[in-house]
Amino acid sequence: MSQIEHIHYAEGELHCQDKSPVKDQQVIVEVVVTEKHTTAWYAFRKTMREPFSEFFGVLILVLFGDGSIAQVVLGQGAKGDWQNINWGWALGLMLGVYCAGASGAHLNPAVTLANCVYRKFPWKKLPVYVLAQLLGAMIASLIVYGNYKSAIDVYEGGQGIRTVGLSTSTAGIFCTYPAPFLTKAGQFFDEFTGSAILLFCLYALQDDGNIGAGNLLPLGLFFVFYGIGACFGSNTGYAVNPARDLGPRIMTSAVGYGHQVWTAGDYYFWVPIVAPFLGCLFGGFLYDTFLFTGDSPMNLPYMGLTRVWGNRTKTGKPVMDSVISHKHS
Repeated sequence: MSQIEHIHYAEGELHCQDKSPVKDQQVIVEVVVTEKHTTAWYAFRKTMREPFSEFFGVLILVLFGDGSIAQVVLGQGAKGDWQNINWGWALGLMLGVYCAGASGAHLNPAVTLANCVYRKFPWKKLPVYVLAQLLGAMIASLIVYGNYKSAIDVYEGGQGIRTVGLSTSTAGIFCTYPAPFLTKAGQFFDEFTGSAILLFCLYALQDDGNIGAGNLLPLGLFFVFYGIGACFGSNTGYAVNPARDLGPRIMTSAVGYGHQVWTAGDYYFWVPIVAPFLGCLFGGFLYDTFLFTGDSPMNLPYMGLTRVWGNRTKTGKPVMDSVISHKHS
C-alpha cells in the first residue's frame, strides 16, 4: 500500500504544436512519493535486504559448488570429474551474483574488505556482510550434507562414520584441504594468488573506464572463477573466499567430522581465511595503481590513507532522491 504525500507544481517548459492555444507555457511537475506499509515484515525486510541478499547469494554459491563436489566424490568419478567441479562453482557464483544484486553481490568477506578500502564501501557494513556470508555458507553446506547423508554413509563405510584425510574421507566435499606435498608457504601462496586474480579481474569487469562488462558482469565472473579453478585449483581446492571455507568447516566439525577439520594439513584451516583477504587487497592495489582512473585511494595524495581510516561524511545540501523532476522541451 502506498500514499502520495505531496505533489508540487512549479515552472518548466512545455511546447505545444499545431493549433493549440497554449504555447511556450512552462510547467514543472515534481512528485514526492513516500510509501507506508502496514506490515512489520516489510519494514524489517527493507532494513535487512542487503544482509539477506548476501546470505542467499552465498547460499546459492555454496549449494552449487559443494553439490558438484559431492557428485564427483560420491560418484567415484562415474558422475563427473574435476571440470564438473569447476563448472559447479562458476555457475554458483554467476547465479549467486544475480540473486544478490541488492547488496552489490560481494559474496566474499575478502571482496567486501577490498571494497571498503578501494571503493568507499561503508566500513560499518563490513561485520554485517561478513556474518551474512558466513551464515549463508554454513546453511548451504548443511543442506548439501543432508541431501547426500546416505551416500556419505555408504562411501565412508558405515552409518555415522566421518573421517578426514583418508582415501574414503568426505570432509573435502565441504571445505578445502591442501595437497600433501605443499609446504605452508606453498599453501598460502596458492590461495593468495587465486584471490588476487579474482579481485583484479572483478575490478576490471566493473570498470566502465576500461572495456567493462556492464550487465554481463555475472557471466564475466563465471569465466573468471572457472579459469581460477581450471588453472590454479588443484593445490588447495581454490577457496579464495573465507566464508566459503570457514562456514562449511564449522558445519563439518559440528556434524561429526571432529577436530581433524581444524588440524588437518598442519592446521591448514587458517590459510583460506587469511590469504584471501591479503590476496584480494593486493589484487585491488594492482588494478587501481596501474589501470584504474576513477575514485580510488590509489589516485589520491598519500594513497588516500586519510580517507581509508578516517572517512567522514561531508555536510552540504541534502540530496532528495525521492523528488522526480521532468523537464519537457
